[in-house]
Amino acid sequence: MGDPDPPRAVTRRFPLAPQSAASARRFVRAALPAVPPELADTAELLAGELVTNAVLHARTEIDVTVRVLDGTVRVAVGDRRPDLAPVPQRCPPYAGTGQGLALVAHLASRHGVDTGARRKTVWCELSSGGPPPPPPPPSGRRPGEASGPSDRTVILADVPSALYTASRQHRHALMRELVLAAAAGKGVGVRPEDLAAAHDANNAISTWVAAALDRQPADAGTRSLVLRVPADAVPAVRTLRDVLGLGEEAAREERLLTLPALPRCLLFQEWLFDQIGGQLAGAQPTAWTVVPREPGLSPPELVPWDTGHVGAGRVPTVAADEDNRIIAANGPVTDLLGWDPADLVGHRVTVLVPEHLRQRHAAAFSSLLLTGRPRIVGRSVPLPALHRDGHVVPVRLVLQTQETAEGRTVFVAQLIPRAAASAGPSAAPGGAGRTAPRQSEETYAPVPPEHPAGTDGAEPEMSPVERLSLLANAGAALSSTLDLDTGLRHAARLLTRRLADWCAVDLFTSPSRAERICFVSRDPGGARPAAREGPLPPVSGTARGPLARALRGAGPLLLTGAPPAHRSGNALDAHYLALLRQLDAGSAVVTPLRARHEILGALTLARARRRRPFTEEDLPLIEDVVRGIALGIDNTRLYQATRNIAERLQRSLLPALPDVDGLRLAARYASSSTTAQVGGDWYDCFVVPGGDTAVVIGDVTGHNLDAAIAMSQLRSMLRGIAVDRREPPDMVLRRLDLANHSLYREATATCIYGLAHRCADGSWELAHSSAGHLPPLLTTREGETRYLEEGAGLLLGMDPEMPRRTARDRLPAGSTLLLYTDGLVERRDESLDDAFARLRRHTAALARAPLDTFCDELLIGLGADSADDIAVLALRPAPPK
Repeated sequence: MGDPDPPRAVTRRFPLAPQSAASARRFVRAALPAVPPELADTAELLAGELVTNAVLHARTEIDVTVRVLDGTVRVAVGDRRPDLAPVPQRCPPYAGTGQGLALVAHLASRHGVDTGARRKTVWCELSSGGPPPPPPPPSGRRPGEASGPSDRTVILADVPSALYTASRQHRHALMRELVLAAAAGKGVGVRPEDLAAAHDANNAISTWVAAALDRQPADAGTRSLVLRVPADAVPAVRTLRDVLGLGEEAAREERLLTLPALPRCLLFQEWLFDQIGGQLAGAQPTAWTVVPREPGLSPPELVPWDTGHVGAGRVPTVAADEDNRIIAANGPVTDLLGWDPADLVGHRVTVLVPEHLRQRHAAAFSSLLLTGRPRIVGRSVPLPALHRDGHVVPVRLVLQTQETAEGRTVFVAQLIPRAAASAGPSAAPGGAGRTAPRQSEETYAPVPPEHPAGTDGAEPEMSPVERLSLLANAGAALSSTLDLDTGLRHAARLLTRRLADWCAVDLFTSPSRAERICFVSRDPGGARPAAREGPLPPVSGTARGPLARALRGAGPLLLTGAPPAHRSGNALDAHYLALLRQLDAGSAVVTPLRARHEILGALTLARARRRRPFTEEDLPLIEDVVRGIALGIDNTRLYQATRNIAERLQRSLLPALPDVDGLRLAARYASSSTTAQVGGDWYDCFVVPGGDTAVVIGDVTGHNLDAAIAMSQLRSMLRGIAVDRREPPDMVLRRLDLANHSLYREATATCIYGLAHRCADGSWELAHSSAGHLPPLLTTREGETRYLEEGAGLLLGMDPEMPRRTARDRLPAGSTLLLYTDGLVERRDESLDDAFARLRRHTAALARAPLDTFCDELLIGLGADSADDIAVLALRPAPPK
């Protein structure tokens, strides 16, 4: 007798073609007319994914079988490549490739692989009820999986998980596009046999690494992987490298749908291929962390990005993804730009870009994604940012790229205010306080790993050289950066690598309040720094715990066990005790941060119970290290206070531009990105009696508070002299020089004073005199450029009796006259002639741009990383009415 309910099965063969995926979906849908719609939809989807996988990887004819039995739908896709099992991708949910088998594993009730002598069948089953049982282990050998006596060992040392994930996803996306392009008859110069060999080699590399990762901890950030690789794999890897090179070229030319690799990803890919090929040829392994790379391409130590990194920062910071959408922002952005961080998330980055620069931003961002070549990544660039209420805020943009743990690229931008608005340090015991806001313009290189302390209770003894090295490096951590937060984190990382499992730095913000500025743990998977940092309970008179005592100046205090619970009645004491218990501190040292007889805060070093506890013998070294850190904190605060006062003074003297009929005016000021951000650069513009428009640009010698004060005095004197009587520019400068010589004999400065005069026919003329300043640059609407070198004379302060000259030049309608200071053009490694030529090229290219765009583009193109302050003043006559 036959089966009373025989299975209904239908089979169809499909050719090796991309269209087969769509044809297979229609076939499966037609074969399931009587099953519930949700099962039919899912079966159709999974059939398309399995057929696509077979087209891309097996590259043979494909048999699709659909069977329905007792309400269960079975879809099987067979090919003629039994040697190639499905490639394990381990892709995150938002990866661009490799999702087919992940969908099968997630949606199917059961799935598996059956391998015979000549065929391989990948199948899945769908049922309408009950939880899906665990799938059986797949049979068959993974493609390229080593299993013979000729296999060799390849060691990949210090592989960052995020970077490998990004590289793998990009390789698979590029290979997929090349296969589809070839199938559509739009190849990019790759021979079919090379494309097939490269595809198999690409899958094999993913399999070798996946097998090695199976033997690693799941949460490891940087790992050394041991791969088992066939000894004859070198030709296939070489072919893959060549094919991917052609694919990258096609991607840059926009002949493929995928984007080219970003520089760091491309460099890592080349290193990976070099390691496989080189070690198979007998070379020794080279760790990724010691591979030389271009500055700004990537940090020496790749730390996977996390949203908490942005939220914990005190510099206004915004992070965006590859789709140009904001994915994170921190609280200081609210103070700077008026946006609540939660409201910013999801917006395009252009919401923070002034309208006249949005097209430029889109072009630059697209260029980065299409070419992989960064232009401003890793640099400090003066830019305007758009406040939520519509006004422009001058900032310095410091842009870095990072990788998420899943391999996505994230663009992290610090928006450092170009005008410090802080009220200075808050009052603290003895006058010590904390400056706000942080205005870092420095990045630091993470410290190379030192010999880690043991985890089995044994503690390696530090040699005298190592102790001296720790003292020197801890002190240099704060002296090598202008930002207190950055320096403290650098120093804390040093301490956790040589002395402790975690380190906390608490600083006073007022006489009775302290804040945990920095928390660093040796274990990156342990306590999250952002959760441990922030304001502490008040330092009240009832606080008697170790932290409160250290904040009053006692110490260093050695804690060999957690204080008894009954001593934690005070809120600060309870908070500190909870920290020690939560982090399983077996011993700790808390010591005051003292400088110039003032208590700035306290530093805690703690070891876990598994480690040798701190002893009295450790205290002298810790005290010496902390003394250097305290001096660095004090020096940094003094520096920040002086810088903020001087820059506020300097910017308060930069005027609002007048509204002049028929004359467009624009000005910009950007402080140095590398020095004290204080100098004597200034511009001025005002209408003198008689109706002419005075334009001024100047630079007092020096980069300090004295230069800013001298600049303010010169500016005020020049204004007074200019409006006192109608005189030509040479006489005004001569009188200014005489006054300066009488009052401030040591001060020297350069200056241009000019008068823009509107003639009777509506045209404009400039009369100007120069006291040792760089010549104005006139750029016509057609892009012709000319330096106005007439009217040059000695700088102010040299010889006030020396005669000066006034030059007169016509200003054609639509032309742009640029006055600028030396920070815009001068570079240490470049002649002044080359610098002038570069400026001419930039202004010629911007000749027809709106005047605001003209000025901003000059700062972007020429002001990045400038070691000097920059002031520019531009005027453009409107056409006669």
